[in-house]
Amino acid sequence: MAISKQHDEVINYGKIVSVRGSVIDARFENSLPAVYTLLQAGENLEIAIEVLSQLDDHTIRGIALTPTQGLARGMQIETNGKQLMVPVGKRTLGRMFDVFGNTIDHLKPLAQGEKRNIHQAPPPLDKRSTHSEIFETGIKAIDVLIPLERGGKAGLFGGAGVGKTVLLTEMIHNMVGQNKGVSMFCGIGERCREGNELYEAMKDAGLLENMIMMFGQMNEPPGARFRVGHAALTMAEYFRDDEHKDVLLLIDNIFRFIQAGMEVSGLMGQMPSRLGYQPTLETELSALEERIANTDTGAITSIQAVYVPADDLTDPAAVHAFSHLSATIVLSREKAGEGLYPSIDFLQSNSKMTTPGILGDRHYKLAQQIRQTLAQYEDLKDIISMLGMEQLSVGDRLVVNRARRLERFFTQPFFATEKFSGVKGEVVSLKDALDGCERILSDEFKDLPENAFYMIGKIEEALKKKEVKQEGADAAKPAV
Repeated sequence: MAISKQHDEVINYGKIVSVRGSVIDARFENSLPAVYTLLQAGENLEIAIEVLSQLDDHTIRGIALTPTQGLARGMQIETNGKQLMVPVGKRTLGRMFDVFGNTIDHLKPLAQGEKRNIHQAPPPLDKRSTHSEIFETGIKAIDVLIPLERGGKAGLFGGAGVGKTVLLTEMIHNMVGQNKGVSMFCGIGERCREGNELYEAMKDAGLLENMIMMFGQMNEPPGARFRVGHAALTMAEYFRDDEHKDVLLLIDNIFRFIQAGMEVSGLMGQMPSRLGYQPTLETELSALEERIANTDTGAITSIQAVYVPADDLTDPAAVHAFSHLSATIVLSREKAGEGLYPSIDFLQSNSKMTTPGILGDRHYKLAQQIRQTLAQYEDLKDIISMLGMEQLSVGDRLVVNRARRLERFFTQPFFATEKFSGVKGEVVSLKDALDGCERILSDEFKDLPENAFYMIGKIEEALKKKEVKQEGADAAKPAV
């Protein structure tokens, strides 16, 4: 248990005193490691442990970031006093990493270069930008009604199978394809199948060169899943602060981060809070979220998928995530069942950017008018289901027709689903999306069938659909 000097590093040795699953207690006689210090154990030092608390003057308690098979009481444990570090810089572009910064894409080894600590302080307030800008995604429904903030945090809320990952994948395609910034994908507690599919999709689309991927998979210990978000943020911060670039950070799924924290908290013996969540939930989430910011040198814009347990938006995980977000996109199982993709519930979704000062008067008034039309349609649905459209007044029928056309106009063919649907994906500019909505609200297309607006890009495509159908109908008429 002496301290020795090796390769210009001071190595501190200790002994393991207990192993309980992923929780390791170790005793150090001379110098007690600080919280967050990385410890190594095992025959080849292959087991990594992060210090989470100091029990007394000589004992620490840590959580393993790797499986602990083979560890036993009395075994030696060592540390060089450093925390977990990951590689940063341009050499990381186009690669896939685990929480330790090791490449997992089976390509050539990563070039030597700078590494940084995953535990960083958020940017101070005087370095943050106070100017609000819109971040265009090329997705009509989001750009018109739930505009995202450059350097802000947007949440994708939804249960299992409503399209969170597909929407995230589409945003990566649109952002990396149009912008010259960097895209960072962080998979927390996701299935390895999803990671592999995303990697192959980005490779096929030629988007990997400006993208970094990091995964803490579902089968990994809770400690690794709990730290993968911090590791990804460290890589993203390099491009914002040193390269002065804009970074799009996609996190799938922030609930799995909270869930990993809950597992770690339970393993550490902390008293659970409401619904079994950890008592430190807000602190842990804030430590991650506050690092995502818009500074005077660049911005990290984050879009985070948030799994909502049992579709209950009052769940503590969803409530705490809400408090950090500048925009909330709620995905609806009912809309997904109707085939309206992206299946966004417009009346539950909102953005703090929807003000006349940021959007401009025309966009703001249009957005309010659309919301009002959709809300009126929602109120009329019960009457329609009981009595039918015939019992509505002429004015109400017009509202229903506008709302149903708007709902279908807000569907959009995605690049991410091309191989499943056979329909070519489209990116729609904000100007084209606003023009289409304005023309629908002015009843310019009231004679067009509703399905002409389904899965189109610009509004002109609805007219083309009608022409094609008309030609088909004419061709099918028997010759006289």
